[in-house]
Amino acid sequence: MPKFEATRRVSHTPEQMFALVADVESYPQFLPLCEALTVRSRKERDGRTVLLADMSIGYKAIRETFTTQVLLKPAENTIEVKYIDGPFKYLSNVWRFEADGVGCTVRFFIDYEFKSRILGAVMGTMFDRAFRMFAEAFEKRADVIYGAAPRVQG
Repeated sequence: MPKFEATRRVSHTPEQMFALVADVESYPQFLPLCEALTVRSRKERDGRTVLLADMSIGYKAIRETFTTQVLLKPAENTIEVKYIDGPFKYLSNVWRFEADGVGCTVRFFIDYEFKSRILGAVMGTMFDRAFRMFAEAFEKRADVIYGAAPRVQG
């Protein structure tokens, strides 16, 4: 049920932003709610990489872990996340990075629903806030990794 979509212009290249989002092991260092992330498997095929990853999220006394399949498509500057197991009924997430001349446009989309209405009520509001902070968290991380660049309007 909850969906969130954001479009943001950043001062970094599509390739830089793709690499940053693809580096899932670093998420606990900077991503809101993410406490741990473990890549269970990594397979290369046809110029794409498929990861199976466990992400642990937490808010106050609540901790949950869920498993996703992450499909990295560098030729398309796209990352697709599919839900495998955990506290959700479903979760689908897509990142797209499009060159715009000065930097790139980052498109973020997520659609999810918790299995438990109680968990959804407790975590839902925090998740919504966290997703709104994701784009900014990744942009700040890009500035740390690649160096701050003048901000792009948009």
